[in-house]
Amino acid sequence: MSKPRHYLFFVEQSYAFEILRPLQQAARARGAEVAWFLNGLSVDSLQQDERQLRSVGEVQAFQPDAVFAPGNEVPLSFPGLKVQVFHGFGIEKKGHFRIRGMFDLFCTFGPLTTDPFLRLAEQHGWFKVVETGWPKMDTLFNFPVAATTDERKHILYAPTFSPSMTSAPALAEAIAGIVARRDWHWTVKFHPKMASEFAAPIRAIHGKNFEISSSTALLPLLHQADVMLTDTSSAAAEFMLLGKPVVAFRNRMPGPHLVNVDTPEELERALRDVLEGRDPSRQARDHYAEQMHPYRDGRSSERVLDAVEAMLVEGRTGLRRKPWSLLRRFKYWRELPR
Repeated sequence: MSKPRHYLFFVEQSYAFEILRPLQQAARARGAEVAWFLNGLSVDSLQQDERQLRSVGEVQAFQPDAVFAPGNEVPLSFPGLKVQVFHGFGIEKKGHFRIRGMFDLFCTFGPLTTDPFLRLAEQHGWFKVVETGWPKMDTLFNFPVAATTDERKHILYAPTFSPSMTSAPALAEAIAGIVARRDWHWTVKFHPKMASEFAAPIRAIHGKNFEISSSTALLPLLHQADVMLTDTSSAAAEFMLLGKPVVAFRNRMPGPHLVNVDTPEELERALRDVLEGRDPSRQARDHYAEQMHPYRDGRSSERVLDAVEAMLVEGRTGLRRKPWSLLRRFKYWRELPR
């Protein structure tokens, strides 16, 4: 009987759990052993049946066949294949297509990410690219939607954290006015990296139809909302996969798949129009979603594991040697407990 695969999940942000737990479920179903390494997060983030490795020594003893990271970096001293599964759809953000010399395999979402990474793979020659879909979306498409008697329209406001792109300071006054005038229900979901000075104007808003989510889980909020308001957050693409409209304030890559707003004064009318069914973005949005993530079967985790298994079997045949990336090696050598 062959030895079960050992998989390690390297986590540095709380949003990683929604991405990696569907992958964990699929891996366990195959008989694999899964462990987690939390860099800077509390062990309370883990569930009772999840195993934590606390040091480099424990990782080396575990001997992972593959290390999965939804962030931009991964410790190169860890054994195993380094697999990038990404932390979001944010193709319009600086750094999404940056090659840092750390990963052996990139598991992409759909043509909008696959095609650029294939070109980069041809250019660099030391990593593979396989289009799998995103594990997080398995939960989105398999999510049990509860019946509700709430007839209010629901708006999900999900601003990005980047100081140069966040809409929170600019829209706070307009949102406060809309909350006071309309019976629409508002839920705000801040990014974990949102700086307090940018969140403060939104936190100052009060109203019976206004709440700020304290949960780390985004997917239930996506299902509850009728429209998303954002700026250049990658969560917009997740929302569009559900066939729902996105109102985007000063998006860095505006297009017909979004309802684009350039001033706070335009916001209320844009929200009213889409909530009343006047949605000019519908056809373009459906096309964009198909290009971003064409998989709707809830089995992207299975495809990721298949891609990893194929590379474990084939090895790095035909690939160049990875760069040493000495500075990045030193970063984690200094940070992580031995």
